[in-house]
Amino acid sequence: MTIINPLELSQALIRHESVTPDRGDALDLLAETLTGMGFDCHKLVFEEEGTDPVPNLYARLGTSAPNFCFAGHTDVVPVGVTDHWQDDPFAATVRDGNLYGRGASDMKSAIAAFVAAVSRYLANQPSDMKGSLSFLITGDEEGPAVNGTKKVLNWLQERGEALDYCLVGEPTNPQELGQMIKIGRRGSLHGMLSVKGIQGHVAYPHVAKNPIPDLVKVLDQLGLEPLDNGNEHFQPSNLEIVNIHVGNDSHNVIPAEAKARFNVRFNNEYTPEALQAELIKRMDRAGVAYDIDWWVSGDSFLTPVCTLTHAVQDAVEHITGRKPELSTTGGTSDARFIKDMCAVVEFGLVGATMHKVDEHVAVTDIEKLTEIYLDVIGRLLK
Repeated sequence: MTIINPLELSQALIRHESVTPDRGDALDLLAETLTGMGFDCHKLVFEEEGTDPVPNLYARLGTSAPNFCFAGHTDVVPVGVTDHWQDDPFAATVRDGNLYGRGASDMKSAIAAFVAAVSRYLANQPSDMKGSLSFLITGDEEGPAVNGTKKVLNWLQERGEALDYCLVGEPTNPQELGQMIKIGRRGSLHGMLSVKGIQGHVAYPHVAKNPIPDLVKVLDQLGLEPLDNGNEHFQPSNLEIVNIHVGNDSHNVIPAEAKARFNVRFNNEYTPEALQAELIKRMDRAGVAYDIDWWVSGDSFLTPVCTLTHAVQDAVEHITGRKPELSTTGGTSDARFIKDMCAVVEFGLVGATMHKVDEHVAVTDIEKLTEIYLDVIGRLLK
């Protein structure tokens, strides 16, 4: 069995410019590597009308339960202004003990670490391994996320294939490796609000109706009081107004319509339906006619303390000497889809520079993460 070098594989993956959606090059490299390790690989391409086709990879070694799956993504966010980077963002430069490049933190190095951990595990285990190891890697996490993990999970269900445990390699640690494991995530609800008026001349307001003051009244009701106080596992739900749009470039015209968008990151005190009902109740207090469209991009969830959470927490403490916090902070991830199939937690590298210029991770952290993943595999498949 060839032992995979996690730094070298991290660099090779970063050098594929897989800005979302990944067109397949990084996934092809990963599939080639896993095939050489004995995995049965499936490249799955999904598309919907009006969206880009997206390749995904599901790879499995073994046929028995439990099936321990590592999930992640090879697509990365755009680099921004390239001249602001100290190094070529896709050169995967090692400098001053750090690996630089788009995807170093989020999350190609974590994928490489898990592949390397599996290679070490297989090199030291008998051929009759107990259970199975699998990879669910999408090229569509940083984008719309409609042709990625969710559809791979549907494909697995149609095949009658199950996941028993899943570890997502998102960068969960704020500043140092070993600080934090994600055991849940808040949900995300988007509201698109519009208030109609009557266009007219500003000098004759009595024959027009300005929608802007009415829109402000509705928005004001949304934030008069907290949505909740949070709970043992979640911080309070949070509503933010992210855009107000009138589209009026004239200085002497009352506009015909005013719009606003808001987002709520909500905890498990609410279902999406209950949250919408609460927000409608508040907006109705303004006594203003309005229209509202909703979009839920993820529900809140919590993975209870279980075999998986114990295995990851104990492995992290064993390798780093730190007992990680079990947290639900941050944005959404593809764990929001996986939680419907099996217990899922997230643990990866330090995320302080993810999505930033000069994204980087410590080379020593990539090696430590490999050892943590190896420890987790041993605990779950022993």
